[in-house]
Amino acid sequence: MSRVIAALMLFGLLALPAFGQQDIERQKIAYLIDSVATLQGATFIRNGTGYDAARAADHMRLKLRFAGSRVKTAEDFITYCGTGSSVSGTSYSIRFHDGRVVDSATYLRGKLDEYVLSHQDQAPRPPVH
Repeated sequence: MSRVIAALMLFGLLALPAFGQQDIERQKIAYLIDSVATLQGATFIRNGTGYDAARAADHMRLKLRFAGSRVKTAEDFITYCGTGSSVSGTSYSIRFHDGRVVDSATYLRGKLDEYVLSHQDQAPRPPVH
C-alpha cells in the first residue's frame, strides 16, 4: 500500500511542472489574442475579406476552441489558429493603419518573442538544495 501512495506522490510531483507549463502556454495564447484584439486601425485579411481587430480576435478564439487538444503551446496556436484558413489554405495577413502589410504568422511570432523576453525573469526556477 505504501508503494502505491509513494508512486502517486511521485507522479504528482512530476506532473506539477507540466501543469505549470500549460498555464504559461495559455497565458501566452491569451496575450497573442489580446495583441490582435487591441490593434488600432488594423485590417485583418482572411480569404480576401478585411475584418477589424475585434472580429479577427473572435475568429482566433473560435479556431482555438475547434482546435481542441491539438493546441498545447503558443506556437501550436499560431500554426493552427493564427496563420491561415484551414478551408482555403490562404494565409492571413494584417494591413496596419500606415498601409504596411504583414502576414499574421510573422506578427504573432514577433509578439510571442516579445512576451517571452518580457517574462524571462518570471520563469519558474528549480529549488535550491
